[in-house]
This record gives sequence, C-alpha cells and structure tokens, in this order.
Amino acid sequence: MSEGVALDAEITEIATRGATVLAGLMVTSAWERVRPRIAAMFGHRAESVSEELDETQAELVAAQEGDSESAARSAQGEWAPKLRRLLAANPAMVTELRSILDEFEPEVSEQATTVNYITNTHNGGGSTYNDTVIQAGIIHNLKR
Repeated sequence: MSEGVALDAEITEIATRGATVLAGLMVTSAWERVRPRIAAMFGHRAESVSEELDETQAELVAAQEGDSESAARSAQGEWAPKLRRLLAANPAMVTELRSILDEFEPEVSEQATTVNYITNTHNGGGSTYNDTVIQAGIIHNLKR
C-alpha cells in the first residue's frame, strides 16, 4: 500500500471515528469543553464552524425525546466529510483530533449506557406455560 493511500485510509478512519464521538459528546456535559477545540481546528473558519456545531448539537438534544439514533447518524454523516476534508488539507490536525478523541471518547462510552425497561405480557389463551421467556433488544455496554 502506498504512503498516500495509507494516509487517506487513516484520515477516513479518524474522521469517521471523530464524527461518531463528536455526535455522542454533543449530548454530554463535556460538550462545552470539546466544541471550542473542534472549532479551533478549522482555523479562520472557527466561528462559523462553532455555529454549525451548535446547530447540530441543538438538533441532537431536541431528538433525545424521539428518534435520537437517526439524529446521531445524521450528525455523523454531516461531520465525517467535514473532518475528512479538514484532515486531508491539513494532516497535522490528525494528531490534534486524535488527542481530543483520546481525551473525551471515554465520556461518550460512560454516558451511552442506558437502560430501557420492557414489559412482556404472556397470555397462553387459557393454557398454562411454565417455560422461560426471554425478550431482548439491542444490548449495549453490558458490564459485569
């Protein structure tokens, strides 16, 4: 693999990871510490990028009561290409973004642990069942 292809793959990977973590951080208490650092990476565009980040964050916060997964995917889809273009134009920013992610990614993981309670009523239509019933959705961050 040539050096340019390897760099492109690294940029794509870190931009994708960055967008995912960024979307997660937008709904945590860490957001106010992260936003200025991300915006500053964009140099002279920092002020307009900060406004864009605020718009995305407001959308994610509003979506927490509804389809937050879809909103998170949308935010990731919006910010991954922006970060990729930034990193491709200025590969030195890879180190800065990686530093931010390494510092704040654990906060996203800790905040992502959610519990949803599901009630399952089993009606055997007059018959008696003594078997085990297991109901599950998607289980994230299962800690033992």
